[in-house]
Amino acid sequence: MNEELEEGPKVQELIQDFIESLEIEKGRSKKTAENYERYLLRFLEIAGEISGKDYDLGPEDITQELLRKFRLKLNRLEDERGEGLQAITQAYHLVALRGFLKYLAQRGIKSLEPSLVELPHVTRKQVTFLQYDEIERLLAEIDTETETGLRDRAIIELLFSGGLRVSELTKLNRDSINLSRREFIVRGKGNKDRPIFISEAAANWVEQYLEKRTDTLAPLFLNNSRNLQAVDTSGDYRRLTPRSVERIVQKYAKLAGITKHVSPHTLRHSFATDLLMNGADLRSVQAMLGHSDISTTQIYTHVTDPHLKEVHEKFHTETE
Repeated sequence: MNEELEEGPKVQELIQDFIESLEIEKGRSKKTAENYERYLLRFLEIAGEISGKDYDLGPEDITQELLRKFRLKLNRLEDERGEGLQAITQAYHLVALRGFLKYLAQRGIKSLEPSLVELPHVTRKQVTFLQYDEIERLLAEIDTETETGLRDRAIIELLFSGGLRVSELTKLNRDSINLSRREFIVRGKGNKDRPIFISEAAANWVEQYLEKRTDTLAPLFLNNSRNLQAVDTSGDYRRLTPRSVERIVQKYAKLAGITKHVSPHTLRHSFATDLLMNGADLRSVQAMLGHSDISTTQIYTHVTDPHLKEVHEKFHTETE
């Protein structure tokens, strides 16, 4: 009597293995792993519906034709408001799928060749940044005679001087930052450490803010609301949140009469733009921003456009 062939693992099981490997072996953040899982489970749901195999879909069932139909369904997908998925969101689904297929190939599991998953061209939004005079106008609106004003000035100086993400800024503690050396380490996306360098002015404003404080709480920046109740001894109940920092930045931008949308990330964009306009190379800016891929940093190359005109005028021979 012929023995039945043992069936291999299904896609649903392999997706879970892949997600675990992202965190354990690849060192990706929990948030990244959660996003990949969400995109791949949506793929599994749609692909299972297309093939009629539902959650019994096997890796060998992922074919070019299945991929074509999945992309079509993804493009036609609508939310509860009747709006379709943005092109960038559709691209994220395909990035996750290609990563999953690469994982299968590395394990010797037969499936679709990862290179056959072509990513759509997505036009990136032009980054918003502040000119130096706009930064000065924004800073001029802060009343530094108060503790809150000193805090706000220190926050904006750090964001612009160090190119910090708002999440990195709000996680800082008093002992995180070396004001005499004007450098410190932050743990950014993907749990990657990178050095942050700040100006003398930024260090001075942080120092003035800390001197004004009378508490011994650990967080570098505190919420000064009187409605907060002490719930621990670490001071985290008073730690300023990213949303609060966003409101602070928007408040002073509005007071300064800046009409463009300004957020903490705008100051990070301004940091990168300022470096490039003053001659910094793209690789150095990539390192200072903590980008794992230089293509992410290339969104700032718009600042070289004025220099292209100078090169053209200097080196191009005109006809008479």
